[in-house]
Amino acid sequence: SRYVSGVGTNLLSTIIAGAYQCGIRDFDVNTAYEACLKNELDGENRPLGAGKIDTRYFVEYGYVPHLDKGDGPDEAFMFSASHTLEYAYSAWAVAQWAKQLGKTDDYNRLMDLSKGWERIYDPSCNFVRPKKKDGTFIEDFNPMQVWRGFQEGNAWQYTFYVPHDAKGLVAKVGADVFNHRLDSIFTVSRKLIFSGGTEVGAFAGLQTLYNQGNQPCLHISWMFNEAGRPSLTQKWVRAILNEFYGTDGIHGYGYGQDEDQGQLGAWYVISSLGLFDMKGLTDQAPSFALGSPLFDKITIRLNDRYYKGKEFVIETRNNSKQNDYVQSMDLNGKPLTDTRIPFSEIIQGGHLVLEMGSQPKDGYENYKYELRYIPDPFRLFRDGIRGCRGSCHELCEDGFWFVRHLGEPITHDGLSLVRPVLCPHRYLDGTARA
Repeated sequence: SRYVSGVGTNLLSTIIAGAYQCGIRDFDVNTAYEACLKNELDGENRPLGAGKIDTRYFVEYGYVPHLDKGDGPDEAFMFSASHTLEYAYSAWAVAQWAKQLGKTDDYNRLMDLSKGWERIYDPSCNFVRPKKKDGTFIEDFNPMQVWRGFQEGNAWQYTFYVPHDAKGLVAKVGADVFNHRLDSIFTVSRKLIFSGGTEVGAFAGLQTLYNQGNQPCLHISWMFNEAGRPSLTQKWVRAILNEFYGTDGIHGYGYGQDEDQGQLGAWYVISSLGLFDMKGLTDQAPSFALGSPLFDKITIRLNDRYYKGKEFVIETRNNSKQNDYVQSMDLNGKPLTDTRIPFSEIIQGGHLVLEMGSQPKDGYENYKYELRYIPDPFRLFRDGIRGCRGSCHELCEDGFWFVRHLGEPITHDGLSLVRPVLCPHRYLDGTARA
């Protein structure tokens, strides 16, 4: 196909499947689905560079068996592990589409293939590791080695390439080990500007723990969200945005980078909005993970050809380089406790407000507006609230006080209202509670 990149990999199926899941369906769905299914299962007569040349082995074994030597170009036998991971993800994406179309047999077959990453995961070292036809792992395994089993990367980087089953990977490694290992990787990688330092070259960051300069790593900083530590996603995504990318000549997309088809630039755009989805919106009910936006206000204009909503607004309060952690989230005036937002909510249009702060916070599921009884509320109303930044306070009929935003600490006669006081009768947007 002339529509692929020519680097020997192929994820076109995920683009088409994602479009369908996002409600973009003004194309021949049946023909597109059959093409995507064939792309996942048929490796015959593929032109070199178009990717998936070893698909038949993946389908036969459930993973791509490794060879150190073989016939033809390296992509035909050498990149077994990275191909297995890529094929597992794209199989999963098309499986979700198959299920929605009622194609149960296709769904079951593709879902089995989507577990290919588990077949090459070596629990003895907690790395994905190239595996041979006889089911044994390769000998003399060096997780930092590039090209042997991994195209344009290594096992340190590619072990995290399970975008469709991040929680499964976390469970297999163990959440504490996973978070510690990944946090340590970013701590060390920061010294090399999250790639190959100031070395200029497309492959400068290949033999490193993490490489923002190439596609296989671009989702990894968002994986903390799936391991119960969203604050670490906020921290490291912000750091990459501010340090890897630059505006001066040679330091545009990092010093060493391999930009293909605009993906490094696209990562910057979507991550700076505080939105990302490792699955590429290919889930049956797609959603975005929430991060730490760079901007105080973002307005996303929705395409009226596909969506009823007009715009979705993301607003941050107290946002700064120091305040890069999300403290609370409100969607359309109501508390949001999950670190994911359904795509269906966004396309309806709405308003997401993120209160930012300098301290990391992970437990949004425990976030509730604090209810406090204030004696003599009429005097409080008469005197006003010192420190309030606007007409954001209102008195409820039974003597409770509530504040419409999470601002700076508000005090009155020594009473600290660090969190808003909840009105039991109304939500923050003023609508009545049931």
